[in-house]
Amino acid sequence: MIVRGSCLCGAVAFEVRLPFGRFVNCHCNRCRKTSGSAHSANAAVAPEAFRWTRGETAVTRYDLPPARSFATAFCSTCGSPLPHLTRSGREVIIPAGTLDDDPGVKPDRHIHWSSRAAWTCPASDLPTSD
Repeated sequence: MIVRGSCLCGAVAFEVRLPFGRFVNCHCNRCRKTSGSAHSANAAVAPEAFRWTRGETAVTRYDLPPARSFATAFCSTCGSPLPHLTRSGREVIIPAGTLDDDPGVKPDRHIHWSSRAAWTCPASDLPTSD
């Protein structure tokens, strides 16, 4: 199954071939900063399961210098978070909020729960891990 995604302004679009390798809500400080929310909802796929369909040149990547592996990408026009290849090259991280189609699955866990914001909602019925 293929799901499509795009940025807010529509300048950038992509396709992802399911299934996801993982789909999590991450509560780490870095994901909170890049999402502007209590957590990020990120899925991951192998690089061969991902392809840009429009506007790849509008994607800006930021690698956090002090981090061993943290990066983010966004649309240079509207600022929407966008998928990015991990530094290892083994996965493409997909910000779930950019998906235009329903992938038919939901995040299956909260990660970095111990570093969550004090004001965040309870974990509900999802398992937590650090």
